[in-house]
Amino acid sequence: MPAAPKPEPKPEILAAFEAAKGFMPLGEGLALYAAAVEAGRLGLPLLEVGTYCGRSAILLADAAREAGVTALTVDHHRGSEEQQPGWEYHDPETVDPQIGLMDTLPTFRRTLHRAGLEDHVVALVGRSPQIAAFWGSPLGLVFIDGGHTDEHASGDYEGWAPHVAEGGLLLIHDVFPDPVDEFTGQAPYRVYLRALASGAFTEVSATDSLRVLRRTGAGI
Repeated sequence: MPAAPKPEPKPEILAAFEAAKGFMPLGEGLALYAAAVEAGRLGLPLLEVGTYCGRSAILLADAAREAGVTALTVDHHRGSEEQQPGWEYHDPETVDPQIGLMDTLPTFRRTLHRAGLEDHVVALVGRSPQIAAFWGSPLGLVFIDGGHTDEHASGDYEGWAPHVAEGGLLLIHDVFPDPVDEFTGQAPYRVYLRALASGAFTEVSATDSLRVLRRTGAGI
């Protein structure tokens, strides 16, 4: 019996995703959306770490809307290491001219407004470990897509993976096994290996640099 087709976002949602600032390719976005739809069936919120300008939040929010749950997105909106001036992924349009620092929050809000999804997302503005420290509710999905240093990637994992409900999904973005990608993807790769080694998570799928794991045991 052939496998059921994976759910895909409606054309207008897909168009909003492709028009938004961000770095997630279409194939990974479709995999994220399918995972979010599946996780939404648990009836629990869907959370991402690393909002940037809202590109992936569009997909989480639409899946959350369809499931009748809420999407949550965590970011301090000052940009991660590789997005600062002088680095490859810096976008001058995201700099607040009054203070000279990155501020992606206004762009994120415009992104959601244009997609008609503002009512389905709660933006948690602050540093991931600070917010995770007082978080106390189970989550159907946690999508780790924040900073790419070991400190930040490990902090995101340690802060949020414990809240993934039984049967819920843990997604890790920018997983690059090749050591040549030390700056952009080795820390997420090490977190991915740690999750598998913990016995708490089992891999479901891999789409380019996106890994989808399911909680099948206790701990992290």
